[in-house]
Amino acid sequence: MDLYDISIKKPDSSTESMENYKGKVLLIVNTATGCGFTPQYKGLQNLYEKYSHKGFEILDFPCNQFANQAPGSDEEIQTFCTLNYGTTFPQFAKIRVNGKDEEPLYTYLKNAKGGFLGSKIKWNFTKFLVDRQGNVIKRYSPTDTPEKIEKDIVELL
Repeated sequence: MDLYDISIKKPDSSTESMENYKGKVLLIVNTATGCGFTPQYKGLQNLYEKYSHKGFEILDFPCNQFANQAPGSDEEIQTFCTLNYGTTFPQFAKIRVNGKDEEPLYTYLKNAKGGFLGSKIKWNFTKFLVDRQGNVIKRYSPTDTPEKIEKDIVELL
């Protein structure tokens, strides 16, 4: 199985194939609206505006698994992000990133780049950078800001 064999859930309960993102540089992020890192949405949106025309996509996966920091419905989360941060990049259905009910996408990402603490996602705003061929290039901790990882994105574009 490769990245493009995985399906992801949209807020309307339909699914989308990761194959739709083949040939693009991806930044995949598990997010939350009530987290200390939530202001990173602004930096993510800035990156998206700067590079989406060059084949860059941010895939946003809200996650309520850490301290109940994304408690709203998918619609409420999307409204919050749009109103407060002007986000326009794709946001998907709320997911679990660890445990028996974790999304297959996150199982794949964690197996590809285990990170410093093994494969478990430690907190919201963990980021994975994927190249145009679907290779997981790097995993970033929640404290790595969008501005800090911009140079890595530019190298892949």
